[in-house]
Amino acid sequence: MYTMILPATALAAAVILIVLFYASGAVRYVGNNEVAVVEKLWSRSGSIRGGLIALKDEAGFQPDVLRGGFQFFMPFQYRLHREPLVTIPQGQIGYVFARDGRPLEPTQTLASNIAAHDFLDARAFLLAFGQKGPQRAILREGTYAINLAQFVIITRERIHGLKMDGEDAALFTNMATVISERGGFDAVVIKDADDKIGVVTVHDGPALPADQIIAPSVGDNPAVTATFHNSFQDPEKFLAAGGRRGRQLQVLVEGSYFINRLFATVEAVDKTLIDVGHVGVVISYTGETGVDTSGSDYRHGELVARGTRGVWSTPLLPGKYAFNTYAGKILMVPTTNFILKWDQQNVGPHKFDENLSEVSLITKDAFEPILPLSVVVHIDYTKAALVVQRFGDIKKLVEQTLDPMVSAYFKNVAQKRTLIELLQERSNIQEASGLEMKSKFAAYNLELQEVLIGTPRAAAGNNQIELILQQLRQRQIADEQVGTYQRQVLAAQKERELREAEAQARQQTAITESVLSIQVQENQGKANLARSQQEADQTRTVAQAEADRIRMLGEGEARKVVALASAEAERVTKVGLAQAEAIEKQAAASGGARYQLARQIAERFAEALEKSGVDIVPRISVSGGGDSSAAVPGGPVLQALMAMLMSEKAEGLAPDKRVQ
Repeated sequence: MYTMILPATALAAAVILIVLFYASGAVRYVGNNEVAVVEKLWSRSGSIRGGLIALKDEAGFQPDVLRGGFQFFMPFQYRLHREPLVTIPQGQIGYVFARDGRPLEPTQTLASNIAAHDFLDARAFLLAFGQKGPQRAILREGTYAINLAQFVIITRERIHGLKMDGEDAALFTNMATVISERGGFDAVVIKDADDKIGVVTVHDGPALPADQIIAPSVGDNPAVTATFHNSFQDPEKFLAAGGRRGRQLQVLVEGSYFINRLFATVEAVDKTLIDVGHVGVVISYTGETGVDTSGSDYRHGELVARGTRGVWSTPLLPGKYAFNTYAGKILMVPTTNFILKWDQQNVGPHKFDENLSEVSLITKDAFEPILPLSVVVHIDYTKAALVVQRFGDIKKLVEQTLDPMVSAYFKNVAQKRTLIELLQERSNIQEASGLEMKSKFAAYNLELQEVLIGTPRAAAGNNQIELILQQLRQRQIADEQVGTYQRQVLAAQKERELREAEAQARQQTAITESVLSIQVQENQGKANLARSQQEADQTRTVAQAEADRIRMLGEGEARKVVALASAEAERVTKVGLAQAEAIEKQAAASGGARYQLARQIAERFAEALEKSGVDIVPRISVSGGGDSSAAVPGGPVLQALMAMLMSEKAEGLAPDKRVQ
């Protein structure tokens, strides 16, 4: 009995010792997927005088953590708080809250950790004067063995940290809610297909000056290139480069960005799309004061260069722009022709004319029609900034300037014409208005392309114009009836011609045969005529040849006769000359020409008597008292001749005696 009680007592004592050993905390086991935060229950150095982490071996939470395996301690002096390792999934962000450290400065929202940047070493963090509170640095993907008494890690799945009290839990739950509302557990992803940009608002750092509403970009200066903030992903470098809290001018474009959402929030806004046929005039709310580039002749405001505050002189051309719409405004100005319609029923797609209505007129004869019209306008893209600076935007230009100007012009036109003239001269009025209003539009840096006038019509409740139009319609109907009657007469005439043509068609065979017969006879006559003409031509040719032959023979004979005559004449001339010379010599020998003539006459007379056979001496001579001339042949003639010869001779021989 005794022997059996002893082993049982020993076993119980052993169990008690084992229980007391484990209860004393002398040996602890930490899993490889855990981290153990050591809490010192008592110490010869006493308790912590300030803070939460005991850096000088005081009682309290120790800065160093324990990893996997068995750990040995002084019994009843230490307590271990085992927590799972902190794991941040890929693409997510973990936020760090430090429970101990230096307090934040009055201007700080998040704790700075330029020197104390290692959250895995709580001792180094505190010795580097790390600040308590939410940290600017974040944790990226990975697994971390962190002292969860000093640091609380907030992820999407859970809050990693030692539970202190109810208020402590509520603080971290609220932080997790704020981060979740801002989408802070995920990276900022801007996709190209979404055509979005990210507008960043920084919640930490120095405030902006009173005259600025947008924080300027930082990091563009070469002097601070080394501290550039990498698109707000490094808050410390952003602030060191001169970054300011507030909405930022720099935007985020396509890509993924791991940004601390407690430091900066990101708002996705649409890219600025400038369609073809438009330009964007930029009105910048930020930047330095620019130099006016509009020139001294422009008195409606200043135009400045890009990047400065004011209206940019150079507009943005068609395309997509990552423009921060909080830092400025882009007014779309159409550069293609656009139509402004003074018509309540029709509104253009650009909506510039949605408040325009028909122009109310008063004519010369006191009618009050309304006139719908359209105006085609063009804006030179190089002058778009001038138009915007002058009028604010295109809609204000239309409503405050073009509407009263155009309305007044057509009111003046209507007052000089009657209603009938206004209706009938619409084309002329339209052409004249286009020419006259070009200069007016040019004064506002606009190009007027065309003016299109509709038909004047009566206003609602006014039927006087309708009566006039009805009379005009009746007059037109009467004119049309007259024209109809004239056309009916013409139709009757055409019908008669048609009947004649039909009758002629029915007799077409006979007409064709007769026509062919006529053509045959005409052709025969033409053939006979041609034959006769050919024979006549032949006869004429033969006769002409014969005449030419006779003419040529005659001309030859004539030349022969002329030659013979010339020779004979020359012979006669020479014979005559010789005879004349002989006669002259004979006359000279005979005593003169008259004597010679008488002599020749006597010779001729003698030759004649000789040839005639008449006796010179009569054979019978009768004498008596009768006339003696009867007995001489030739009687008186011969006697006269002889007397003449004797008288001539006597004159030639004794002229002087004749004078006596």
